[in-house]
Amino acid sequence: MNILRPLTALLLLAALPSIHAAGLALPPIPGQRVFVAGHSFHIFVAAPLAEFAKDAGITDHRTAGTQMIGGSRTLQHWNLPDDKNKAKAALRAGEVDVLTLSPHLLIPDEGIDHFTKLGLEKNPKLRVLVQGSWLPWDGSANPKAFTTEQHNQTPLAQLRADQNEWDKKISAQIRALNQAIGRDAVFVVPAGTAVLALREHIAAGTAPGLTRQTDLFRDPIGHATPPLQAIVTYCNYAAIYRRSPVGLPVPTFLKNLPHAAALTPLLQKLAWDALTAHPLSGVSGSAK
Repeated sequence: MNILRPLTALLLLAALPSIHAAGLALPPIPGQRVFVAGHSFHIFVAAPLAEFAKDAGITDHRTAGTQMIGGSRTLQHWNLPDDKNKAKAALRAGEVDVLTLSPHLLIPDEGIDHFTKLGLEKNPKLRVLVQGSWLPWDGSANPKAFTTEQHNQTPLAQLRADQNEWDKKISAQIRALNQAIGRDAVFVVPAGTAVLALREHIAAGTAPGLTRQTDLFRDPIGHATPPLQAIVTYCNYAAIYRRSPVGLPVPTFLKNLPHAAALTPLLQKLAWDALTAHPLSGVSGSAK
């Protein structure tokens, strides 16, 4: 009897959970035409998304376009004149499979509804992803006096409560919009939740190479450094392809960080955990 054959089968079965988590050996899925329209806490995901998709074996991912307005509500993107509105043009041409948006603090944001309805007219299979970002100035009531250093003193328990309140507002708008459409076409990308989980790891000393909250932020408002950009892009990747980023290689833009190899799996897992825990992400599964 050849004992190697059953032993090999057992080893393959044991490896299946990790293969699934990595998202690398699953059946191929078609690439998506992704349009990114948002503010500076969001627009940076466009280029890394293409790298992540390629690393996962998704060969036909395409950036359908980008549109950036600093500090913007989605409504400001909607109100751009037609000759400057690349998002509207791409949707009207039916060239978008996934539209990613990033509202600001003022919710509801009517622009989300307008873009969704326009896009579905031209592509009934369109999915709209709404990124719930992290709070600018850590939610400070006095942003003009908030300094970069103060990110290191922000009480994370209070920040989590504030983040949850913002998420509730975004979720309420999306539930109402999906109900009006008659199906689930709009989904939440809980990036702010993943970022907060990473901040809690930094506070606990369990984020390799990250020792202070300011390792994530370039300035008082909270513009992202590369580790923060990575976790937010992993969130968007997971929402677009509904696959875990766990197991993807270290991104090009993190490779110069001394602890990149140890940090990357944590960023991937926290992003996947945030997506699978959110009831409106459209994602399910386990990162284990």
